[in-house]
Amino acid sequence: MDDKAFKVAMYPWLAMGHLTAFLHLSNKLAERGHKIYLFVPTNTLHKLEQFNLHPELITFEPITVPHVEGLPPGAETTADVTYPLQPNLMTAMDMTQPIIEASLRELKPHFVFFDLPHWLPLVARPLGIKSVFYCTGSPATIGYLIRETGTLKNVLLTESDLMEPPQGFPVTSMIKLYAHEARQLMDQGGREFGKNMSFIERLFRSFTECDAIAFKTCRELEGPYCDYVKNHYEKPILLAGPVLPEPPTSELDEKWAKWLGGCKPKSVIFCAFGSECVMRKDQFQELVLGLELTGLPFLAALRPPLGTENIEAALPEGFTERIQGRGVVDGGWIQQQLILAHPSVGCFVTHCGYGSFSEGLLNECQLVLLPNVGDQFINARMMGRDLKVGVEVEKEEDGMFTKDAVCKAIQSVMDIDSEVGMEVKENHGKLRELLLQKGFEDSYIDNFVQKMQGLIQ
Repeated sequence: MDDKAFKVAMYPWLAMGHLTAFLHLSNKLAERGHKIYLFVPTNTLHKLEQFNLHPELITFEPITVPHVEGLPPGAETTADVTYPLQPNLMTAMDMTQPIIEASLRELKPHFVFFDLPHWLPLVARPLGIKSVFYCTGSPATIGYLIRETGTLKNVLLTESDLMEPPQGFPVTSMIKLYAHEARQLMDQGGREFGKNMSFIERLFRSFTECDAIAFKTCRELEGPYCDYVKNHYEKPILLAGPVLPEPPTSELDEKWAKWLGGCKPKSVIFCAFGSECVMRKDQFQELVLGLELTGLPFLAALRPPLGTENIEAALPEGFTERIQGRGVVDGGWIQQQLILAHPSVGCFVTHCGYGSFSEGLLNECQLVLLPNVGDQFINARMMGRDLKVGVEVEKEEDGMFTKDAVCKAIQSVMDIDSEVGMEVKENHGKLRELLLQKGFEDSYIDNFVQKMQGLIQ
């Protein structure tokens, strides 16, 4: 490393979407000669190795996740637990504080990047380490929730409060929430996440204690929302740009390559809801029946729904026989980035997690939006209403959706001769061209590094 190179430790929330997001940024920083130490659960290392493009500069620091009552033996990430048990996993992550502190003393990094372990800034400060909250979510989401984070436990917000954006929110924004979404956000933000702390309080403490806030976005997508967050927290805001993931060093699994290779170009619907999303069984069934209704080939990567042990037990009666040879529903971890880039894939049905949002924009497939929890609702509004790059599945007042609504949304984007299909394809194409423009991402990463240098000078 040269004299201007710095050392960065990273400790993201124990979910694959967060771990890979931090690793993608690590690759960009290592490309410029900086040394990275990424804390990763021991048995999860092998899943990330294919994405480490600079093993000479990016070191995986294995950690053992302590066992907490209620967690399955050996649980390390959100992929190993059901949604109700995620707070227990957060408690386990908090219990690693002494190990992380000892490692930071030994590694002596200039920075530590984190998200949900709110205690990291307090550990880092006495050691002379700058703490950076690297948000894997959207500035729009953080901005929308600011009025809630400021209240902590003292003031109860109503559903109607959260249905409308906060005072001073960008006037150009089209983001609003339905009653059932506001209700769910209140429940999710207020629930205990880790011992004796709500999720929203954890987020608030992380933002207020850190030295700087970083986002994986660019001004061209979310400039007004970035300014709104900056003005509220009065901290440096670092924008990493789109952080385009480089192609993995591995190849697509043979079974998926063979299956997709037998389909026509841009004919396959790919449906994936990430490692954390667990649906109700009735909604899971409506989703897969909606995919079947389209008459198109489909590949769905979904976790078994609540109350079921495996995918097979959750599928509707007779479903497997009817879709034989045309559709696949898989409950395992899947190579989303490689599948989205496959020429046979023409539509991406996404839960609107922020990482999937970025990956969807970078590929040519049409986007269908089906948010389930939390920030996904806000991401869906931004994609569907602000940017107009996808079509959202219509829901009932109680938040439920039908197989017909799923089919309708998919058909509307797959028919590129229709007004809706043409509009989202054109808008998506323009944004994709911008994000992939030569030098666009590099300029953001270079500026990101300059701002980091400024923090330690």
